[in-house]
Amino acid sequence: MDIRCSFQTLVAVLVAALVVGAIYLTAESGYLVQEDEGGKLDQTTAGNSTLSETTKNSVGRCDLFSGKWVYDNESYPLYKEEECSFMSDQLACGKFGRNDLDYQHWRWQPHHCDLPRFNATALLERLRNKRLVFVGDSLNRGQWVSMVCLLDKAIPKGRKYMHNNGSSLITFKAKDYNAKIEFYWAPLLVESNSDDPVSHRLPERIVRAQAIEKHARHWTDADVLVFNTYLWWRRPQMDVLWGSFNSTDGIYKKVEMLRIYEMALKTWSDWLEIHVNRTKSQLFFMTMSPTHERAEEWGKSVGENCYNETEQITEEGYRGRGTDPKMMRIVENTIEELQKRGLNVEMINITQLTEYRKEGHPSIYRKQWEPLTQEQISNPIGYSDCIHWCLPGVPDVWNELLYAHILNFVPYFNIA
Repeated sequence: MDIRCSFQTLVAVLVAALVVGAIYLTAESGYLVQEDEGGKLDQTTAGNSTLSETTKNSVGRCDLFSGKWVYDNESYPLYKEEECSFMSDQLACGKFGRNDLDYQHWRWQPHHCDLPRFNATALLERLRNKRLVFVGDSLNRGQWVSMVCLLDKAIPKGRKYMHNNGSSLITFKAKDYNAKIEFYWAPLLVESNSDDPVSHRLPERIVRAQAIEKHARHWTDADVLVFNTYLWWRRPQMDVLWGSFNSTDGIYKKVEMLRIYEMALKTWSDWLEIHVNRTKSQLFFMTMSPTHERAEEWGKSVGENCYNETEQITEEGYRGRGTDPKMMRIVENTIEELQKRGLNVEMINITQLTEYRKEGHPSIYRKQWEPLTQEQISNPIGYSDCIHWCLPGVPDVWNELLYAHILNFVPYFNIA
């Protein structure tokens, strides 16, 4: 009898501890989520620097990616362009003459919850002794620059540095946290003839769709990986190489782009399944960042683009031709398959919220890597950049979404 009572008491204590632990974790996430008698959610704030239970995207009750842009002149931008020590001239639109700065003051507001405000110190604590690596193309590099600028002001002068070893990997380090925030250039994820971080503007793309180790060995031990690949695939067909770029006996074959894209993501996902540490690593895939190169899609004249645009697209659910739904479905299917295999991977769906922001591109307000001709200067539409994004600006919101997911991550643990 005494043994049975002791056992029951022990079980009761363990259950109580688990319940208290669950409540604690929920509170630490930022909100206690409860249902009132009518079944509606009641949210009780538990701190500004922590996150809402409802910010878990598809895992929770709120879709962070469905919402609207709200003008916020008090809280945004989250940093000043001129004060970021590591701002890129490709994205510093104010530095290169842009005077209408309203694009810096827009906050993303999900329909049914609040996106938590970015807290640099909270993220640095989460990244203590860890590596956060962005892998992909120049849009992902822009998001990395945004992340560095978001963290920059929270780190004292002399306690941070940037290192570029001349290869595809660039490292920003916060010394006091032993935290690394890195970018690795791999615009197609798999090996390609565009892998040089400087000399890569090749009109004819060649990919080794089943080869990724050359890149992946640089981010095998990362704790948080943020991938993207989209823009460099946008052509009807591409050359696939079976063999090596260093050999003359390779076999080349033109293949329809969507098929190669699917092959490349299969190679990527197979690598993740084998090499990623599932007990600690967080994996993210950023969806397509829309371009705004055809102004007729939002009611302007044919031949115009994002040049001189200062207002957003207000039509809810607007979709232009700067994205490819078929590529999106391939990404969704790949992520779903990875999740079934037990990997902690999330898709950060930036596509719809970014569609509205035709005024957020650098247009002509960026460093020109080659001198412009008089003919080009007389036709600014012709050299306007309607692909990348001014900073501060749209990529900061991408990082707020990423931040919400990173801080909601609870690593797996084993109970002996």
